[in-house]
Amino acid sequence: MSIAFTFPGQGSQAVGMGKDLADAFPEAAAVFAEVDEALGQKLSEIMWNGPEETLTLTANAQPALMAVSMAVIRVLEAKGLDLKSKVSFVAGHSLGEYSALCVAGTFSIADTARLLRIRGNAMQAAVPVGKGAMAAIIGLEHADVEAVCREASALGSCQIANDNGGGQLVISGEKAAVEKAAALASEKGAKRALMLPVSAPFHSALMAPAADAMREALAKVEKRNSVMPVIANVLAAPVSDADEIARLLVEQVTGQVRWRETVEWFAANNVTTLYELGSGKVLTGLARRIDKTVNGIAVNTPADIDAALAALLA
Repeated sequence: MSIAFTFPGQGSQAVGMGKDLADAFPEAAAVFAEVDEALGQKLSEIMWNGPEETLTLTANAQPALMAVSMAVIRVLEAKGLDLKSKVSFVAGHSLGEYSALCVAGTFSIADTARLLRIRGNAMQAAVPVGKGAMAAIIGLEHADVEAVCREASALGSCQIANDNGGGQLVISGEKAAVEKAAALASEKGAKRALMLPVSAPFHSALMAPAADAMREALAKVEKRNSVMPVIANVLAAPVSDADEIARLLVEQVTGQVRWRETVEWFAANNVTTLYELGSGKVLTGLARRIDKTVNGIAVNTPADIDAALAALLA
């Protein structure tokens, strides 16, 4: 009977996120100041005041979401939570894997912010606007979505980017191929096949230039073995070795986020509660759909922190 901490990915950002934490807790305010300093930019101003389109830019959203997650962590620690003894595993969705690794001690907050800024810029620059696309396929089995991606690949690169569970898969690649795969999915009986309003085809082979940029950045950054196992996106299995972590983060840029399998791994390994730390509650909703035996709890407000501490320190 153990617990895991999970960390949200892109799409969970919202203007105003983290402001109540900064106002209530000096430890949270210190995290936002540290991220601002690391990036040489008042990212916290954009987070709290917008405009939304500036916050949503990949290069801003990624470090911003990490900052909120780390603010929650630092408050929990300041109020007496010993992470190493209470938390068995950590995992994050896409960019959230960097938040998880920061919590596990692999990277410092400042280095994590800088890595995510590099990652966001590299992902945005990898593919000309309009060339790539992503689509959500609802209500088809993994094998069926793989099959439509294979068929559509005659028109260009197309693959599963995210397996989010609950019958929700996201595909990514060249626009014509993704549109074809979405149409084929509808013909196969998908409940919905919906093109997504994204700025780039994340987690696809088209992201290879961004993977190269991350390989270079990760080779230069100081990294340590994680103090608790991190469930890697591309493996859906635990890793702790710093060099393996870096290799898998490079692979993650073009690889599949295996979130359904990650939650299933937790359930199979006696994890009963997943605390989602940071903005929003997307992962909490997904956990509920993937495995009813796993309890998901979102922690992102001062009241949430008090409730979580009451349970964790009981």
